[in-house]
Amino acid sequence: MKHREPPWDAALTAAAGACVLLDADLRVRFATDAAARLLGGPVPVGISAPAWLCGDRPKRPIAEALAAGRPVHGVVPRPSAGAGGRALSVRSLPLHEGARLVGWMLIFGEAARPTDGEVQLFGMWTQDPSMKRMFHILEKVARDDVTVLVRGETGSGKELVAAAVHGLSSRSRGPFRAINCAALPGTLLESELFGHVKGAFTGAVRDMKGHFQLAHGGTLLLDEVAELPLELQAKLLRAIETRAVVPVGGREPIPIDVRIVSATHRALRAEVEAGRFRADLMYRLRVIPVFLPPLRERPGDVALLVDKLVPELNLRSRRAVARVEPAALAALERYDWPGNVRELKNVLAYAFAIGDGPVLSLSDLPRDVLDADAVTGSSPAAEGRADASSPEAARITRALARATGNREHAARLLGVSRVTLWRRMRALGLDEPARRRSSPSA
Repeated sequence: MKHREPPWDAALTAAAGACVLLDADLRVRFATDAAARLLGGPVPVGISAPAWLCGDRPKRPIAEALAAGRPVHGVVPRPSAGAGGRALSVRSLPLHEGARLVGWMLIFGEAARPTDGEVQLFGMWTQDPSMKRMFHILEKVARDDVTVLVRGETGSGKELVAAAVHGLSSRSRGPFRAINCAALPGTLLESELFGHVKGAFTGAVRDMKGHFQLAHGGTLLLDEVAELPLELQAKLLRAIETRAVVPVGGREPIPIDVRIVSATHRALRAEVEAGRFRADLMYRLRVIPVFLPPLRERPGDVALLVDKLVPELNLRSRRAVARVEPAALAALERYDWPGNVRELKNVLAYAFAIGDGPVLSLSDLPRDVLDADAVTGSSPAAEGRADASSPEAARITRALARATGNREHAARLLGVSRVTLWRRMRALGLDEPARRRSSPSA
């Protein structure tokens, strides 16, 4: 009797539709019949997926992301020339056995029509004009080997911007390294950046390369660079100027070939004026400044991001969400998102875990979102002040409500200083009730 293979095709088609399985070397091992139909022909088993999908085109962000071990969501032409039709969207999901990466699942679908207004760059989706302008800037500056400074709030996607600069550049085949300058104390950070030699300090039992050496030929992201201690800023400046590093405990400089992308949520000019950052280093890092808009300034992207994130959560959650209730989506669109896209992902993960059934409802959302929505939707005083002024007044009013009137807390939620918040409130007339209460004639 002939042995029957398990019904892999039926199972995978039911779970993910048109999908292809890759091994850890990025070679095709299995494809569903739905994938073959969508792709325009049989998927060659054993073929290199990057070569199959991207060929030798100069821009290969999907291939580069796979080769670097990064999940990606993008658009590719149909591999079969005779397939016709629009391009395909492709999303990669890593497959693990414990902590070990054993392969990838590629999930294909029809790409959105250009008239939809949606664009994607290295995992960043948008239909907002300001984000599209930033994408255009990235595509241009990536070609020139100059330093880039990304300014953006916490959770807005600064590392994705840096990855896009790397992936679109001539260094894309080299390594991409990232280090958070705020996550380590100064002594350890110096060793992580520049490396150390054996015996440099207690515990240095062997030579160790730093991130500069490990990123040789590629790109190094210095995340939260404004938090770099002053004593390390001088050494970083020296490394940039000489294109060489001296490891901790070492004497001889080691040549490096690295493109630096820095990221921060602070204004470096203000840090220079406050004496916390070197002006000469700022000018070295800020050759090309790129500003990443916060999510609250592009509310039209919230629904788009929800549409992209829900299918990903469906694949790794016990719950399968078929649609988001209109009231829940409206609450998400009205929320200020101080934590930006990262917070949106966390909110959706919370909703998936708390709720049940195929509809993500308003009651599934966390208290922060519900409380802010209640203030926005049911406070006549707040609505009157906001409507009488501007969208900025509405954001300030909601932040104050979430902070229960504490202006310092509200300023942190808005990502501005307390003085700036006070000035904006005064300009918008939002502090008039307080002035009337303190007036002798009141």
